Amino acid sequence: MEQLNLIEEKIRKNFEAKNAARDAALAASRELIRYCSLAIRATHRGEFDEATKLLAREREIAAQMKNQVAAYPDLYFAGYVQDSLKELAEAHIVYALVTGNPIPDPDTLGVEHAAYLNGLGEAAGELRRYSLDIIRHDNSARVEKILDAMEDIYSMLVTMDFPDALTGGLRRTTDMVRGVLERTRGDLTVAARQEKLETTLREFEERIKK
Repeated sequence: MEQLNLIEEKIRKNFEAKNAARDAALAASRELIRYCSLAIRATHRGEFDEATKLLAREREIAAQMKNQVAAYPDLYFAGYVQDSLKELAEAHIVYALVTGNPIPDPDTLGVEHAAYLNGLGEAAGELRRYSLDIIRHDNSARVEKILDAMEDIYSMLVTMDFPDALTGGLRRTTDMVRGVLERTRGDLTVAARQEKLETTLREFEERIKK
């Protein structure tokens, strides 16, 4: 049975190494998601220098995480790794759209295409939040541009008619984007009407004073 003992030892060492890689990747994925959240928050606040630093740190953590699971494709494509890379894509896309920069390419970010597309959809949800902040500051023209970006994202996602096994559940994300887009368009319409009414009232009051 000496041969069986050797096989057992080989398998045990493989599992030990794989388990260590899994634990390290899990820790890195949690850290990556935290930095993504901080980067998005900084972007919403207009703290773009801080956001840039956080995005750079994200890429460092992502590279470390991918290196930890490089020898284990099943770990690389595990949910926690791909979910954190989706968050990375979302943070970079939100920053790009808010600052008026080109949307980053998935290969440049080092993100699998399915995770990237879902991150793109999640970014649309963040754009709604950004749009509501703008509406409160009476900047309808800026909201129009953001709404155009959201529509472009939806128009792209809806064409990705592939099985969920390939796209990572993109259909559900696309449905979410459609709802977000419709609500944001409605909010903008109400804000525009309110703005027009206020302008009409001011003009009326000025005519009365004269």
